[in-house]
Amino acid sequence: MTRATLTHRLAHRDDLEALRALMDAAISELQKPFLDERQIVSSRAIMGLDTQLIDDGTYFIVEADGELAGCGGWSRRATLYGGDQSPGRSAVLLDPAKDAARVRAMYTHPQHTRKGAGRLILSLCEEAARSEGFRTVELMATMAGEPLYRACGYEPCERVADDRGGVAVPLLRMSKPL
Repeated sequence: MTRATLTHRLAHRDDLEALRALMDAAISELQKPFLDERQIVSSRAIMGLDTQLIDDGTYFIVEADGELAGCGGWSRRATLYGGDQSPGRSAVLLDPAKDAARVRAMYTHPQHTRKGAGRLILSLCEEAARSEGFRTVELMATMAGEPLYRACGYEPCERVADDRGGVAVPLLRMSKPL
């Protein structure tokens, strides 16, 4: 079997419907080995797309032979994770000299896992953050995402349980020097 050719581009507002469908599929399917059904439902309140990333030009789409395979981005803003619907977001700009850039809203379509889309998005995010002077990057990993981030050099910083969606969802804050 030939491996699909991965391409990438910046996301635009007209991609929102397709991005939300991919995120829904990823949350529904890829979290099953790690979360129960109530935690998956709760995840929807704390995860998802922050359209500020699209407006900032820091959100990528990866396609495999023209099909949406994954998405994710980075941010120079204070919010570490969460979608438009998540409470407590902050658009405050970070200081690259002392703050870590944020990797945000990483999702892979269940039919495209383990094919390089996540690694490609991480490398794009890290390169862009480095080019803006950031020396470190951090993210909030789901249990499903943790193996990828560890394999890409991210180190655990803090385990948390986010119950803003009604039921506690385990997460892991991770960081990496650039």
